Amino acid sequence: MKISMYTMSAESFLPMLKNLLKLLDKGAAHAGARKFDTGVLCASRLAPDMLPLTKQIQIATDHAKGASARLAGVEAPKFEDNETTYADLIARVQKTIDFIATLKPESFEGSEDRDVTITVPGKSWQMKGLVYLKSWALPNFYFHYVTAYNLLRHNGVEIGKRDYLGE
Repeated sequence: MKISMYTMSAESFLPMLKNLLKLLDKGAAHAGARKFDTGVLCASRLAPDMLPLTKQIQIATDHAKGASARLAGVEAPKFEDNETTYADLIARVQKTIDFIATLKPESFEGSEDRDVTITVPGKSWQMKGLVYLKSWALPNFYFHYVTAYNLLRHNGVEIGKRDYLGE
């Protein structure tokens, strides 16, 4: 059986993004129960040189929407990275879910062989869609997703592996 690029991408990102919303909800409940501002969670870091929760959410959602758009052959929506509140982060995750949910499986057909160019400051790579998905997009998404999970857990939010994986 051949697995589709839609299944490998959109159907991988969507459940994890929905889990991320649940993790963030638990973070808000934790802050409320302990009477501290959720901004503390937004600014939290695991180490001084690591990016805070806000940036982890921004990057995770950028990888999910960017990969899905590139592989579907459509333009990704532009998010300004101007989230300043916990509610803004939740809204960003929901906007990402809403965008990916609009994509049709047939738009991903042939994307495993589509040329994809990734540009980061000072460097650019070109690769085929399948290589891009399995070697760049998915690892980056999961790195920032698990870092967001770890930041919440480190700050006392009562979450575990089942929360990370979802139902």
